[in-house]
Amino acid sequence: MDAFGGPIWSMAVSPCGSQLLVGCEDGSVKLFQITPDKIQFERNFDRQKSRILSLSWHPSGTHIAAGSIDYISVFDVKSGSAVHKMLVDRQYMGVSKRKCIIWGVAFLSDGTVISVDSAGKVQFWDSATGTLVKNHLIANADVQSIAVSDQEDSFVVGTAEGTVFHFQLVSVTSNSSEKQWVRTKPFQHHTHDVRAVAHSPTALISGGTDTHLVIRPLMEKVEVKNYDAALRKITFPHRRLISCSKKRHLLLFQFAHHLELWRLGSTVATGKNGDTLPLSKDADHLLHLKTKGPENIICSCISPCGSWIAYSTTSRFFLYRLNYEHDNISLQRVSKMPAFLRSALQILFSEDSTKLFVASNQGSLHIIRLLEGSFKHLHTLQPQSGTVESMCLLAVSPDGNWLAASGTSAGVHVYNIKHLKLHCTVPAYNFPVTALAIAPNTNNLVIAHSDQQVFEYSIPDKQYTEWSRTIQKQGFHYLWLQRDTPITHISFHPKRPMHILLHDAYMFCIIDKSLPLPNDKTLLYNPLPPTNESDVIRRRTAHAFKISKIYKPLLFMDLLDERTLVAVERPLDDIIAQLPPPIKKKKFGT
Repeated sequence: MDAFGGPIWSMAVSPCGSQLLVGCEDGSVKLFQITPDKIQFERNFDRQKSRILSLSWHPSGTHIAAGSIDYISVFDVKSGSAVHKMLVDRQYMGVSKRKCIIWGVAFLSDGTVISVDSAGKVQFWDSATGTLVKNHLIANADVQSIAVSDQEDSFVVGTAEGTVFHFQLVSVTSNSSEKQWVRTKPFQHHTHDVRAVAHSPTALISGGTDTHLVIRPLMEKVEVKNYDAALRKITFPHRRLISCSKKRHLLLFQFAHHLELWRLGSTVATGKNGDTLPLSKDADHLLHLKTKGPENIICSCISPCGSWIAYSTTSRFFLYRLNYEHDNISLQRVSKMPAFLRSALQILFSEDSTKLFVASNQGSLHIIRLLEGSFKHLHTLQPQSGTVESMCLLAVSPDGNWLAASGTSAGVHVYNIKHLKLHCTVPAYNFPVTALAIAPNTNNLVIAHSDQQVFEYSIPDKQYTEWSRTIQKQGFHYLWLQRDTPITHISFHPKRPMHILLHDAYMFCIIDKSLPLPNDKTLLYNPLPPTNESDVIRRRTAHAFKISKIYKPLLFMDLLDERTLVAVERPLDDIIAQLPPPIKKKKFGT
């Protein structure tokens, strides 16, 4: 729906969750009513002179604060009129700036409004009188984000210099009930702008232009000094951006506004384990497919046979047929795609490339039969009654009989493709699913969750397998559970049914179900290379988990055939080289 105010710069949901504020380019603040089935416009607030860049509700829901350029406005929600307009000082390090942009505001229960701005200031305002109470100059550049704790006794801000500052409400003296806001801790874990911050009960969380998500525990809030007290830095996206055509040895790379299709190189050289072999044929860049318009690509996939490419933006779905003639490739777009395929969240082809499965953002699953250069809609699997949960992950069995789908919660539904109906639902689990796959021959569904638990569920028997019950009874190794990054892909070896292959951003693991599980006293991963052949054999048979950390950061890994594994790394140095230069800080003596 159109807000009719130009580009939207800010949004804020009311404390009760029934109303939505929207700040627009034309200076208008619009109030919408949120109902179970729609969002309905309710009222315009008094229009301001410039765009609304930040919004915050008072916890009571009676007033709001709106940050703009050079001033902060306080509105009465009932009347929609501005109660106060508080002008912000443009002075920056003693020099008057042309504009002062209010990047963030926070409205506290006692009526205090906290603002952060482009002049490097954190300011405290009294909303009842519209006056400035206190001013902190904390940076030589913009302060871009703010988040307040639920108890309102501390807050965190992020700056364009990559620094995160922590403020706490402390007593003026040890015996005094009077309190004041004090800057207590600065943290420098980012190289570029910190665009977003969050404040959990036990940690400060920040993320920014350098692609890092940093979790900094508050040591005074952590009761036990264990893994929860460790600083964590997470880098990579938790969804797959690469798909593979095993038959033609092709990789499809998904970028924000285009797709790239590459044919893998090959070698005829031989060598011993660990050798890097020269390529006899280099990788070929076959296709560069750009989207039309400003919309980002949400999901994409290439068929296992390499003859189809499908992708979706926020409002359009595209399907292409690829034709190969020697070293040439031609692309034919399939026209007249139905409207119900728009806004797909996940796309998957069947193993024989004859069917296409599309998960829409409305919770339905569409099954498409692919013909020579065209398609036929077979069926739509509707979401369970009373739910509109979108399916974010799909997995199809190699025999084409079963389709597993997982939503944003913990539920996994399994459908019978031949009978086009729900077969079963995997028992609910408290943590979201990050990866799932169906094993060949057995049709066992392997599910990885965000808390690093892995389950194996028999689809034909509609119950967890004996191996899964055993590992849940014994428990995973504590080092396995303490990993930061979730498992993003699961696959299976065609000739080794007891092996489960999976990876996250920093490790590749083969789980051998025929071997005993490691306990907490067992060495889970040995970083040292094996000393001799007997050492290699001993490690292979020690326990079920075989872990390799050679390839990292790891975006993608899968088997092309029973003897070939493809891995795609994304070095952090390459990412940093493409970022805008950080703000230069003058250091002593330079």
